[in-house]
Amino acid sequence: MEAVRVLSPTGMLGAGFAQSTVDRGLELGADVISVDAGSTDSGPHYLGSGTAKTTAAAIARDLRILLPASARAGIPLIVGSCGTSGTDSGVDWVAGIVEDVLREEELDLAVATIYSEQRGGFLTERLRAGAVHPLVPATALDEATVDGCTHVVGMMGHEPIEEALRGGADVVLAGRATDTAVAAAYPLMMGMPAGPTWHAAKIVECGGQCTTNPRTGGVLATIDQTGFTIEPLDPDAACTPISVAAHMLYETVNPFRMREPAGELDVEAATYTALDDRRVRVEGSLFHPAAQHTVKLEGARITGYETMSFTAIRDEHILANIEAWTDLFVEVFTGRVAQTLGLDGTQYAFDLRRYGHDAVLGKLDPASRPPREIGVMLLVRAATQELATAVAKVANPLMLHLPTPDMNYLPSLAFATSPAETERGPVYEFVLHHVVDTRSPTEMFRIEHRKAPAHD
Repeated sequence: MEAVRVLSPTGMLGAGFAQSTVDRGLELGADVISVDAGSTDSGPHYLGSGTAKTTAAAIARDLRILLPASARAGIPLIVGSCGTSGTDSGVDWVAGIVEDVLREEELDLAVATIYSEQRGGFLTERLRAGAVHPLVPATALDEATVDGCTHVVGMMGHEPIEEALRGGADVVLAGRATDTAVAAAYPLMMGMPAGPTWHAAKIVECGGQCTTNPRTGGVLATIDQTGFTIEPLDPDAACTPISVAAHMLYETVNPFRMREPAGELDVEAATYTALDDRRVRVEGSLFHPAAQHTVKLEGARITGYETMSFTAIRDEHILANIEAWTDLFVEVFTGRVAQTLGLDGTQYAFDLRRYGHDAVLGKLDPASRPPREIGVMLLVRAATQELATAVAKVANPLMLHLPTPDMNYLPSLAFATSPAETERGPVYEFVLHHVVDTRSPTEMFRIEHRKAPAHD
């Protein structure tokens, strides 16, 4: 092929997009549809619990557009990081939704699932072989940390996706994958050069975010032997040299270089030229193959159980003396926990966040004047849910009536909910920030080919 056209309808499956933008992409000759379905942006809960941040209804809604489009045009549909974190359960969850849609729409498409969840035995072997390395600022990994994770996934590059396509898949549902691998796999398979392909994949990973109106849908990238051209699929949006180049600033340590499992994208010499008021041409991108193929690990473990309480303060005197109020709260709260529950600071942890004052940036952006109102969030973490809730309940009267030290009356604050304590369940943290030296680009991933029934 002289060129490959990649249609990216949205930055995340389930986020929604207009049918008309996908139709426009097909009219422009799209050769493949690629869409990401996951991220670590929303924290470790989704990987730790193996659940998705999106609702099944939203996923099904988008797939009811994408699957018929794929079948109608006879082009592959590739979905990466299924189920938010790319766990095996996430892949199977999306695969079940795909099967339902294929049956409803009476579509006959071959589906491949790629599993990226890692088994302890493999990682133990690679650890003992010295083939697992920390990324800054992580430290050396040990077996106990791996064993303590509820789920561990490897972040695949394009190679497993390409293998699934070569195996005859019309629809590829991948576990955890780099955002770019989802868009790069088909063009690389069809012989497009690595530099323009990886750069285009990076630009289209979030759909319309590289346009002047990121809320209006997707983009189409046309990759050829010397570069790529990118254009929006919504008539009210435009790609400009600045909007396209700026996306290299997004989620990268270095805006000119980005590491993939197979090597490093280098856009330092890239040029961005407006072809007209909506399209941009990019040339000069390079890709440097790595001497050692690596796969990044992501893992999460339970750190305890959490209970939340939230109250609002409108009392002007407290608001003018919020630091004194907070200091008194901590002093009285910890004292009463010790008195009533017999606990010291090693048996539980808590965080008091003052929304409207400094909850987001804290000391990095100190408040300069009393706020109009403050929402105070108390988060208590302990080894069990019952203990976290018991500690949070000790704070209940303080979050309702605690005055500042100089007040001679009890104020009334405002709980947001009744009951005031909300049990959040297990709380997770990311504990893996490491890469594995692989003996082949696909050894950490398992591919299954299935064919969803066109109808009952």
